[in-house]
Amino acid sequence: MKSTLIAALLFSASLPVLAADADEALVKQGEYLARAGDCVACHTAKGGKPFAGGLPMETPIGTVYSTNITPDANGIGQYSLDEFSQAVRHGVRKDGSTLYPAMPFPSYARVSDDDMKALYAYFMKGVQPDATPNKPTDIPWPLSMRWPLAIWRGMFAPEVKAWQPVANVDPEVNRGAYLVEGLGHCGACHTPRALTMQEKALNPADGNQFLAGSAPLEGWIAKNLRGDHKDGLGSWSEADLVQFLKTGRSDRSAVFGGMSDVVEHSMQYMSDADLKAIARYLKTLPPSNPDDKPHVYDKQVAEALWKGDDSKPGASVYIDNCAACHRTDGHGYTRVFPALAGNPVLQTADPSSLIHVVLAGGSLPATQTAPSSITMPAFGWRLNDEEVATVVSFIRTSWGNQGTAVTASDVAKLRTRETATATEASAAQVTPH
Repeated sequence: MKSTLIAALLFSASLPVLAADADEALVKQGEYLARAGDCVACHTAKGGKPFAGGLPMETPIGTVYSTNITPDANGIGQYSLDEFSQAVRHGVRKDGSTLYPAMPFPSYARVSDDDMKALYAYFMKGVQPDATPNKPTDIPWPLSMRWPLAIWRGMFAPEVKAWQPVANVDPEVNRGAYLVEGLGHCGACHTPRALTMQEKALNPADGNQFLAGSAPLEGWIAKNLRGDHKDGLGSWSEADLVQFLKTGRSDRSAVFGGMSDVVEHSMQYMSDADLKAIARYLKTLPPSNPDDKPHVYDKQVAEALWKGDDSKPGASVYIDNCAACHRTDGHGYTRVFPALAGNPVLQTADPSSLIHVVLAGGSLPATQTAPSSITMPAFGWRLNDEEVATVVSFIRTSWGNQGTAVTASDVAKLRTRETATATEASAAQVTPH
């Protein structure tokens, strides 16, 4: 009897420890899932506290600012688990109004109940509270009214239900589908949108527009992630994809634009198993263009440049500004300066990304397994619109690349946008909030 009582007392004393361990494990799981969802990249303003919101996001109707999602009264500190789920998966705030679809709740509708509980535990117990107030949108009235968003949500947001694995499909592919279509919300950027702003497809069953690449947003194109060779992932292996997602660089390309944040804040922290699952799933997507053909290297331009022949329009500008890093044969230097020959990013129908990076430059972020940060300088200050147009056209049509030429007016439009963005950023730094 005495020994039974002692055992019972010891067991009851261990319950708080077991509960604490379970809570800690749930918070850690939630932290990993928040990484997979890249929450910090959108909900953290430049120079701001993590998850305190305030990051400006351009939309076709104006600028919205991400919200504070720390456990503070100005954030989500007073949200219950159900209210948190309503916001994340249904797009409905605590006050009952609808969130702008800049919040990818159509993708998060597929997140499981267990993952929602873990995310809630992390944001409530693993994130430092911050009292930064939310910023109003820069959207003109009447477009700023929220009640039409409820109609939009009813028309285009999917039914909220936990994602179910597809029968008779490789479990690894199913895991990749859950991450890509749900938490990773890849379609929010990489799927084209209709005039009414909804994604044209939320999964492969909706058609070949899913992950087929987006229209320009903030000066960048979110590339095609389907099996197209010209502008997609058709020529990439699973290993190429895993390497790219983990380090931001591969033998074929290097990260830029908004995807830099995804690699820096999210992908580099994901497990190799999940990265492989994502890569395997993406490789199951067929090309969106049935006439797509693999890149075939053409050595004519490389041989001409080797002989000193720079008569092709844009060649002399390329020699003076680009060849030192990307080489005259367009092959670049593996995982340092990306190859231009056969690079799908450079062959998209819309040349905005290439024009943007020539004008404004870009940085390859340092990661845990690739600690060197590499910066491409901006050339907008030294090259005029015509020079940028000719060198971009040269790159898009050399070494077997299948891109089309661009014009000086194409460059001028993006240059104007760059100037306006820089002016707004400078004003924001000196304007008290």
